Amino acid sequence: MSLTPIAAAELIDRLGEFDAVIDARSEDEFAYDHLPGAVNWPTLNNAERIQIGTLYKQVNPFEARKRGAAIAARNIAAHIEREVIDQPKDWKPLAYCWRGGQRSGALSLILSQIGFRVTLVEGGYKAFRAAMLQDIDRIVPTLHFRVVCGPTGSGKTRLLQALADQGAQVLDLEALANHRSSVLGAIPGVAQPSQKRFDMLTWETLRGFDPARPVFVESESKKVGNLSVPTTLVEAMRQSPCLNLQLSDTQRVALLMEDYDHLVRDVDFLCDRLAVLKELRGRMVVEGWMALARSGQLPQVVQDLLTQHYDPAYMASMQRNFVLFKDAINIAPEDRSMGAMADLGTQILQKT
Repeated sequence: MSLTPIAAAELIDRLGEFDAVIDARSEDEFAYDHLPGAVNWPTLNNAERIQIGTLYKQVNPFEARKRGAAIAARNIAAHIEREVIDQPKDWKPLAYCWRGGQRSGALSLILSQIGFRVTLVEGGYKAFRAAMLQDIDRIVPTLHFRVVCGPTGSGKTRLLQALADQGAQVLDLEALANHRSSVLGAIPGVAQPSQKRFDMLTWETLRGFDPARPVFVESESKKVGNLSVPTTLVEAMRQSPCLNLQLSDTQRVALLMEDYDHLVRDVDFLCDRLAVLKELRGRMVVEGWMALARSGQLPQVVQDLLTQHYDPAYMASMQRNFVLFKDAINIAPEDRSMGAMADLGTQILQKT
């Protein structure tokens, strides 16, 4: 029998050593967040976890443990029959649950008694998350960020995509957050991840970067939609050299009409989102935009939003928060197309 505990801080550097990372928590807990590459083998599923928890509180812990043990044994047996029968003797799994207790402990004990070399995370997911957040604070100062700035619609995301396609190191926080980082930035039908999941995805991306090469990132604020960017990362970005992406107003409006096509096709949804701006921009102004939108004059609405709302706010934020923005290098593609962004990306990388 081989069952080895591992501290979360040590696991940070050893995740790649295991043949499988097994999350013994329920499906909902796993969906909320999990370790990189983990698979979900619930010792108690969602309904069973609620059932046993209720029994624990309303009857007594001993009765809950007996019932929980019977359910867990059946579930673990099913996992073994489905996933383990064909594994070789040298298969090396890592297991964890919420705090490294009974759920992953029961699974790990049985796997180790079979003869596998099982490693159990001390303190479980909770301890690993704490170690992961500390590791973000360690990694960020080792990286050299290049912040892609530019007003709304200038093509910052397209430029980041073009840079990534050419092998550059890119941290796309909006992609990780499933949000375009503005009052109109929600993506229909796509929920944002939990804050914990966003933190984990950000850490996974950061840990893959080579400190010897620059990391390109957009000039995000402290929040992307409802999610908070790690403080250490925000502070590093705000102290980093900037590239100021420029695009004509005509091209910006056209780009936004393309990228926000769902709003173009659903004017009622657009007006619902615009209503959020009434307190900031005034009821009459916002209702004027709504009327224009409903009359089919969407390009004019976009132009007004840029000049009256987004541009002044963006410039004030950049000048206030990004220390080196005043020294930013101005860059400009031929137009909004991905081909033009690719050409610009090539030029940037040649000078980096």
